[in-house]
Amino acid sequence: MARGPLAFHVWISVCVLLVVHSNCFYLPGVAPQDFQKGDPLMVKVNKLSSTKTQLPYSYYSLPYCQPDKIIDSAENLGEVLRGDRIENSPYVFKMREPQMCNILCHVTLNAKTAKEFKEKIDDEYRVNMILDNLPLVVPLRRPDQESSIVYLHGFLVGLKGQYVEKKDEKYFINNHLTFVVKHHPDRVTGTSRIVGFEVTPFSVNHQYEGEWNEKTRLTTCDPHAKKLVTSSESPQEVEDKKEIIFTYDVEFQESEVKWASRWDTYLLMADDQIHWFSIINSLMIVLFLSGMVAMIMLRTLYRDISKYNQLETQEEAQEETGWKLVHGDVFRPPSKSDLLCVCVGTGVQFFGMILVTIIFAALGFLSPSNRGSLMTVMLLIWVFMGFFAGYASARLYKTFKGTEWKKITLKTAFMFPATVFAVFFVLNALIWGQKSSGAVPFGTMFALVFLWFGISVPLVFCGAYVGFRNPAPEDPVRTKQIARQIPEQAWYMNPVFSILIGGILPFGAVFIELFFILTSIWLHQFYYIFGFLFIVFIILIVTCAEISVVLCYFQLCSEDYLWWWRSFLTAGSSALYLFLYTVFYFFTKLDITKPVSGIFYFGYMLILSYAFFMLTGTVGFYACYWFTRLIYSSVKID
Repeated sequence: MARGPLAFHVWISVCVLLVVHSNCFYLPGVAPQDFQKGDPLMVKVNKLSSTKTQLPYSYYSLPYCQPDKIIDSAENLGEVLRGDRIENSPYVFKMREPQMCNILCHVTLNAKTAKEFKEKIDDEYRVNMILDNLPLVVPLRRPDQESSIVYLHGFLVGLKGQYVEKKDEKYFINNHLTFVVKHHPDRVTGTSRIVGFEVTPFSVNHQYEGEWNEKTRLTTCDPHAKKLVTSSESPQEVEDKKEIIFTYDVEFQESEVKWASRWDTYLLMADDQIHWFSIINSLMIVLFLSGMVAMIMLRTLYRDISKYNQLETQEEAQEETGWKLVHGDVFRPPSKSDLLCVCVGTGVQFFGMILVTIIFAALGFLSPSNRGSLMTVMLLIWVFMGFFAGYASARLYKTFKGTEWKKITLKTAFMFPATVFAVFFVLNALIWGQKSSGAVPFGTMFALVFLWFGISVPLVFCGAYVGFRNPAPEDPVRTKQIARQIPEQAWYMNPVFSILIGGILPFGAVFIELFFILTSIWLHQFYYIFGFLFIVFIILIVTCAEISVVLCYFQLCSEDYLWWWRSFLTAGSSALYLFLYTVFYFFTKLDITKPVSGIFYFGYMLILSYAFFMLTGTVGFYACYWFTRLIYSSVKID
């Protein structure tokens, strides 16, 4: 008897050790680093990103200047899934030592490389770099507020437009970069900590005299002649057989910003006033509606239960009415109860994952400075929540008097992950066909499969075993052998109508926050207000529970006892509105034109809506399950 559980614990221990020691789950450290004057600063390059295509590419997919040897940085699972490809670069600074007109390399374009640059400029690709774990930003002044500065992630590969009196549109590349490294000095030790990394890009058609060699001095940018790049008077065109000289400047500025606050610049890119006002407004409306619903339900239920119990003691109580009339059928197992058990188990798994992740993020453990940490932790918590998924599905299955618990467990372990993996595999194949760095490599795919089969599936079986061994809860009333006929329902109690109505309020509780979440995903912004996200999540749970209970009560009062699936679908229908909102967001906020990018967007939004359906449906189901057990155990029934 002990050999099975012992082997299972050994297997899980081995899997956890492999996960912990795997590079796929490495989270970059964020400890401060002190630099002395003259210490080398290594600039790393990240992916080329575009909000128009949503397809990231490696920095060296374009013929940029390369170091002697390209070295890939260790990346965690979340970074790989996001398409990050962090590599070293030929940009090397020295702490607090300014550099002017440094020549990086000299490149001559051919027809192929010129075409590649033009395509990236057309799609508005941006170059992302990293210095001391800080992403590169471009400061821009708002036209309406001269004192206000916004920061954009990375700089554009180039620009397209007309030059002087030429009518044809030309492509210009940003080949000169003016870096600004902000540092906070320590007067006692003489060291400094990097607190900012900014750049101003220029397109400059550099000129020189004589033949090109390593000692060539530029006439357009010469620190000895005090001739520096301050504007793009003669931009560099992108054409076949064009010479492009990549140059850069480095300026160091002291800053009063301390190292602990250096990410504030990146996290305050959005208009915070609108964000806070919208969240508070939504919170007040939903709390008011929830309070009204709760008060009405409590008063109505109290009156019903008092009336039923009072009539039970009187001889004139000849006939039952209302929701008490269906007491002999209300706990009759529904059709397709197996599928309901699987959906509820999956929803419990999602609930646990989201709750734990938000708590960790709100406590500051998942800072944006840990690139990819949020997605990595979400996947790991999802895997380990498989135990609760198996327990919930098996427990409910035993309540329905089921006996084939292994069959239910297999469905719970494979239904949702298999669906998501199939969609993910197709999308990954399309991205791979575009030669994008966003395509998940084989090693990472193997890690995902290992998490699924190696940890999640055994944990689901373990939870199901524990759940099925425990005795099932007894129903508060006895179920009759013959089901009673359901009377004709009013139009407003039609299942489709009531289900669609039920999803509006839960969606209304989250749609404002959903806008910021979609913006952070598809417009490459940081999302960081996890405290408010936690409040919105609680509001969502309360709203799903209350709207499901209210509609379930009306349904029972109409003598319709088929509440099992209705309770799940009532709150779960909010996922339909979520998907419709993502369609609206696609056409109003995004500028995606490529078919592959559109398929990529809707594929992932479909997965998100599917997960939201499981989560909200499970909350609505458990609320109604608790509600029906409570009310039928509160009345006297012969």
